[in-house]
Amino acid sequence: MAELQLAVIDVQPGAVLESQSGLQMLRPRIYGAWREPPGPRRAAAIVMHPASNFMGHYLIAPLAARGVACMGLNSRYAGNDTLLLMERVIQDLGAGVQFLRAQGYDKVVLVGNSGGAALSAFYQAQAENLTVERMPDGDPAGLSPRDLPPVQGLALCAAHEGRSTLMRNWLDPSLTDERDVLSVDAALDMYDGRNGPPFSPAFLARFRQAQQARHDRIDEWVSQRLQRLRSETAPGSPRDEVFVVHRTHADPRFLDLALDANDREVGSVWGRGASGARSVNYAASQMGRITSLTGWLSQWSPRSRAEGPANLARTSVPVLLCTYTADASTFPSTRDAWLRAGGERIRNVDIPGGNHYLSGQPVLVEQVADAMAEWILRL
Repeated sequence: MAELQLAVIDVQPGAVLESQSGLQMLRPRIYGAWREPPGPRRAAAIVMHPASNFMGHYLIAPLAARGVACMGLNSRYAGNDTLLLMERVIQDLGAGVQFLRAQGYDKVVLVGNSGGAALSAFYQAQAENLTVERMPDGDPAGLSPRDLPPVQGLALCAAHEGRSTLMRNWLDPSLTDERDVLSVDAALDMYDGRNGPPFSPAFLARFRQAQQARHDRIDEWVSQRLQRLRSETAPGSPRDEVFVVHRTHADPRFLDLALDANDREVGSVWGRGASGARSVNYAASQMGRITSLTGWLSQWSPRSRAEGPANLARTSVPVLLCTYTADASTFPSTRDAWLRAGGERIRNVDIPGGNHYLSGQPVLVEQVADAMAEWILRL
């Protein structure tokens, strides 16, 4: 197997000051790390996340060892999703597809791991039928069919439904003041032992209703704030700003294993046990903690276009879904949403005992690589 190679790919400029690096802003590039097997160039895969660094992804070497060239590709927003626009990320992903095609790979598959699953589905839906003409804030998107060459299949694993769905399901409804991380309505606090676990149906109904209400309130505030900013007519007036979303790590399924039951342990992907999950909920750096108005609309809003199953239903290619049965952040209902969207085109493979990152589970990494490589090479 060849040595790990670095891919340096030029991409189109985005918004002014979307990066604090002048070089990255004026000559933006994305970076990938990839391996390819010896012999004929049969198939290649890209594994990419909207914001995580996937250049060290656990599937790069195992897939290459099984005959599938694999690149872990970073978007221009790697490590900082404050200003992230999903419409720009699919443009970056398309540049990666073009790079592999230029290397001689006619068959390219997207490996959608974790948050990369919804990204992959959004990409392929737009590659097959480009409908996005403007960003969610109304600015021109600048996307062209040339930016988004279609791929031959989607292989999903530990697949989240999308950032907006995560925000809706994890937003803490017990927060009473958006400016005060410590404000709490004890009657809605899932981390208050008086409420459970186990959680009663009545508590869960109130909790989910309040969650949706908070999600909607933030979304409405974003629209109003953006409209106010852009109503300013003086030269140099702001078109965007950042804000804080406190406490975004509160899903009753973290603590009550009877809800959407799988093989997971109590806690979450980032915090063991109830106290660990609660600590993450209050952490200064957490999912969606700091975001811009436009970034919210594209990623976290109910109006985001990047929801996975909805986009998957708009595609036509074969789909493989690897379900990690001990995942603390994707559940049987998550799997079922993907299966409904994929219909007869999708095949599910359970990976018993697999946690979200397959952390400390090298045997299961090999199992996933076996299933993926066999499926990809048969396309």
